[in-house]
Amino acid sequence: MFTGIITDVGRIRASEQRGDLRLIISCAYDMDTVAIGASIACSGVCLTVVDKGEGWFAVDASAETISRTAAGNWNEGTRLNLERALKVGDELGGHIVTGHVDGVGHIVASETIGDSWKVTVAAPSSLAPYIATKGSITVDGVSLTVNEIADQADGSANFMLNIIPHTAHMTTLDTLNVGRQVNLEIDVLARYLKRMEDIRAR
Repeated sequence: MFTGIITDVGRIRASEQRGDLRLIISCAYDMDTVAIGASIACSGVCLTVVDKGEGWFAVDASAETISRTAAGNWNEGTRLNLERALKVGDELGGHIVTGHVDGVGHIVASETIGDSWKVTVAAPSSLAPYIATKGSITVDGVSLTVNEIADQADGSANFMLNIIPHTAHMTTLDTLNVGRQVNLEIDVLARYLKRMEDIRAR
């Protein structure tokens, strides 16, 4: 489990196609405190540490993972939002995040308002029912609050976020180009509520 509070920004140092895609990710973590088999969320994707060294760790990304995450996420040189798994007793500063990407959205608008950025993200129709104003959503692993939502005629939804300078500085959300794909994870409580509603409606 994670909180969506990013603790480091890493960079993919190398990638090698084996049975799965082996990624070497540079980071600032003290790797002596990270065990082989530990979970690290990489831009919202929970991956397992399979090797490590000073200033880096390795993970294997399966074809399923790559097919369900944002395009370009796993290229060499790509920056990744990193978060180590939540420990019992840690502060829950964001919201409960599982590290399982539910879908891919893309940025449709980005504008500065004061020192912050108003960003509009298009979410697919499969996720639209789970997104609510003032609810939580994870974007590339970052816990954020939905400010507004606009349902679209095709069943999709555009939701608006406010990115403050601190969030931009501490994450990869400092580059908010229109068209950029992002990993989305809906709030876990919304997922279960929707499931219960679907069963009740049968």
